Amino acid sequence: MMGVKGKLTVSVEVKCGGHLVHDLFHMNTYHIANITPKNVNCFEIHEGESVKVDSIVSWNYNEAGQKKFMKEVIEAINPHEKSIRWKIIEGDLLEMYSSFTIITTHQPQWTTWTFKYEKKTEDIPEPLILLGMVIDMTKDLEGHLLKN
Repeated sequence: MMGVKGKLTVSVEVKCGGHLVHDLFHMNTYHIANITPKNVNCFEIHEGESVKVDSIVSWNYNEAGQKKFMKEVIEAINPHEKSIRWKIIEGDLLEMYSSFTIITTHQPQWTTWTFKYEKKTEDIPEPLILLGMVIDMTKDLEGHLLKN
């Protein structure tokens, strides 16, 4: 049986400018855990010295009060679109989903998150809790960037 494919997209207005949020994800990813500790506990780069194509990274994060883990390979970075494609290769999400890719895209006033996934079974819920967490995280990053 094939899994059920899904796609969720949310755009969050960022008054600080989407390019600054992109720079945080691309160049200063380590700071994200300090800026939004209620959402992200830890970020690590396992292969590669920065966030670049083929780098392997991991996040320890909180989802609805539960500690979760994901390891990702950076599949693509588009400097013109200010987008990064993160494919999950290990972690809690892969217990429910056969595949899970997160795409972050940053425009002047918007940060857009796209989740593309395949559920292992039809009754697996949509990843709305994770979507809520990334919206919350984006607002924390915006607040931090507006203060600086």
